[in-house]
Amino acid sequence: MSVLIDPPLWPNHGTVWGHLVSDSSLDELHAFARAAGIPLRGFDLDHYDVPAERYAQLQAQGAQLVDGRELVKRLRASGLRVTSAARHGRT
Repeated sequence: MSVLIDPPLWPNHGTVWGHLVSDSSLDELHAFARAAGIPLRGFDLDHYDVPAERYAQLQAQGAQLVDGRELVKRLRASGLRVTSAARHGRT
């Protein structure tokens, strides 16, 4: 059971963003995000979007930095991954 972050690569709103996920449960993910002070508005179905400036804090709180491929692999293996089709109401 881990909370994972991938490198921030997505520019928006004057910063660069990455993803925070759990490889075991959304409850674990939400609890970690609450403890880190990440607002619920940052949640997007299976992950939180987090700005680069928060990475040191998130790692200090126990988030494990992994590359994007590893993050998606572990998210899929957990059964928590929301696919693009599901995001758009297609199955």
